[in-house]
Amino acid sequence: MNATDDPISRLEGLSAEVLAIDPSDKDAIVQVGEGIERMIEVLGEGSPAAGFVVQALEALQAVYQQESPDSSAMDAVACALYSAAKSANEPQEPAECVSAPAAPEAAPAPAPVEAAATAPCAETSAAAEPVQANAKAAAQATPVAAQSAPILPADTDMDLLKEFVTECLDHITAGETSLLNLESDPENTELVNTIFRAFHTIKGSSGFLGLDRIQRCAHLAENLLTRARDGQIRIVGEYADLALKSCDALRTMIEGLSGAEPGKPLAIPADLDDLLVTLADPEKAGISEQSGAAGMRLGDILVGMNAIDKDALEQVACNTQAGKLLGEALIETGVVKSADVAQALRTQKKIEGDAADGTIRVGTGRLDILIEMVGELVIAQSMVTQDPNVAQGANVGLSRKVLHAGKIVRELQDLTMSLRMVPLKALFQKMARLVRDLGKKSGKQVQLVTEGEGTEIDRSMVEVLGDPLVHMIRNSVDHGLEGPEDRVKAGKNPTGTVTLRAYQAAGNVVIELCDDGRGLNREKIIAKAVEKGLIQAGREVSDSEAFGMIFRPGFSTADKITDVSGRGVGMDVVRKALESLRARIDISSRPGEGTTFSMRLPLTMAICDAMVLSVGTEHYLLPTIAIEQSFRPTPESVSTVVGRGEMVLLRGELLPVFRLAKLFGVHGAVTVPTEGLMVIITGQSARCALMVDKLLGQQQVVIKSLGKTFSNVAGVAGGAILGDGRVGLILDASGLVSLTRNEAPAARTKAA
Repeated sequence: MNATDDPISRLEGLSAEVLAIDPSDKDAIVQVGEGIERMIEVLGEGSPAAGFVVQALEALQAVYQQESPDSSAMDAVACALYSAAKSANEPQEPAECVSAPAAPEAAPAPAPVEAAATAPCAETSAAAEPVQANAKAAAQATPVAAQSAPILPADTDMDLLKEFVTECLDHITAGETSLLNLESDPENTELVNTIFRAFHTIKGSSGFLGLDRIQRCAHLAENLLTRARDGQIRIVGEYADLALKSCDALRTMIEGLSGAEPGKPLAIPADLDDLLVTLADPEKAGISEQSGAAGMRLGDILVGMNAIDKDALEQVACNTQAGKLLGEALIETGVVKSADVAQALRTQKKIEGDAADGTIRVGTGRLDILIEMVGELVIAQSMVTQDPNVAQGANVGLSRKVLHAGKIVRELQDLTMSLRMVPLKALFQKMARLVRDLGKKSGKQVQLVTEGEGTEIDRSMVEVLGDPLVHMIRNSVDHGLEGPEDRVKAGKNPTGTVTLRAYQAAGNVVIELCDDGRGLNREKIIAKAVEKGLIQAGREVSDSEAFGMIFRPGFSTADKITDVSGRGVGMDVVRKALESLRARIDISSRPGEGTTFSMRLPLTMAICDAMVLSVGTEHYLLPTIAIEQSFRPTPESVSTVVGRGEMVLLRGELLPVFRLAKLFGVHGAVTVPTEGLMVIITGQSARCALMVDKLLGQQQVVIKSLGKTFSNVAGVAGGAILGDGRVGLILDASGLVSLTRNEAPAARTKAA
């Protein structure tokens, strides 16, 4: 704190510092006390503001004398300092927290936590009552200060601010996850402590940076969790909703700091002041444990378990006193056993308690440069390995050394690739919040089950996967799952289940989204596709092609449009996003049983497992994830169909044939189908056969961009340097399908 600071800024800085320190840190308390003593000298003993500062000093001394003070004990100190700042700024209007004080004879001890949760803010000249002012009293003063526009302090350390944003977002994610788990396990004190620590850390860090709005919101949310820790309330029902709203508000404000400039206004949620008022006195705003969705969800699970019938549940719920959990009331009335309630509470997985590994933060720019240089090393090693002097084995010693160096390079490549990998846990946790909110909005009972959260994938792909998963889950909840009454009529549990799982298979990452709803209506989809002219009436359509229609732009079979889905836009977004990731998506569905979306993605976007194709004098690379199989056709399997062009028969199914040589204008390629090979590829939920000369083998290549000039070449995703030093184009399966669809069947017939 600079000596040139005005008294108001210095008082506000002291108030923020008080909220940030640990009440058990005696050295920090002494240091703050010295600053408060200096403020008394600056203000002069006769001023009203000095009286508040005296109160703050005496309250701080009381905290110092306690053996194990609670964090809320510092609220009285911060409240008095805030009142001093307000009094110094507007001497005619005393702060709401306390009125103008007189010096006390002795400093009483702070009020116990039980009293702190309910005692009103005092208006008296005695200092004892302000000292006993609790967290709620400080909170009630907060909304008054929240009216001015927030400004990022001009002296903000921007490097420190970046670290603050990253760390706080991690804390919010952890706290939000614990909140979702706490609703189904309200007795888990460790979850409460995790949420409390998240808010407490954000409060302290934001105080040091002068971010008053963030600090006050976190402080009030922390008070709510303090009451939960002390057993006064439980974070269920509307208390859980309020805590989640606090997380949303903090996330909005913290994410807004990423593009903030010192001295410039900060973006805040429009309803922040209302949220602060509600947090200051939740009960006055009508917040309770039973009015939220958590208690009724527990009852619905019990009904689904046949542990209680619906009429008995409603009767107990109506007679349950406010402040008591539904599970307790059901056990006390004897309508269910405690074991049944415990089983219902375990329907969601317990939060994982794995110890975190030590980490170090590295800039993504440096990491990308490292990975790029290792990629160049891999290419150089491949060129050395295929050099004739090494490949022919003329020098045995040199060959042995090159092979040893190659092993080291491959291990180094695997290690650097793993640096880009992050677990899917954070992404899955965001979907848990989405499912919860969608269930409440649509009036459906739904739970999310996640599996394989530890599966790792390229960090750049995680960012792209967020939107597709959101759209798919919206459709699953809004269209796929039935309402509770319809599910009961169908003999199902009234609570629908959405399962999100991930696992590795054959060098790829598979993400599956399943629901146990009504399933896709195949006939309805085909009828809509015929109506739009996407397929010919009467033509046989496979399940894969029929279900793939839902990814077409503007395609929707919804009977009504909601604010969640039904406009035929979301699934088109899914398709485009997955295409950008070189991913493949398959759909399986059974009427009345549900639908499963399977997304098969490469592990990373930096390298690619590809099959080298020979076409004339050119070599192309086709990602193996897009290849179903390859075969040499017989003369009887190749034919020309009127209006559809050249076709090949594979296990009773006719597939269109596209000659890669013709698509890219390559000369000297094989022209007779029986002398070449057919490679079956999948793209845009459609299958076709690519005719090539031969397959030269599988190779792992480092993907290189073709630059802006060639970035939009249809059917080409990039380039790679092959072992012989030549450049091979990496083919895009979805782009090839689009390219071949635009080609006239007559032209393909002529090529045949």
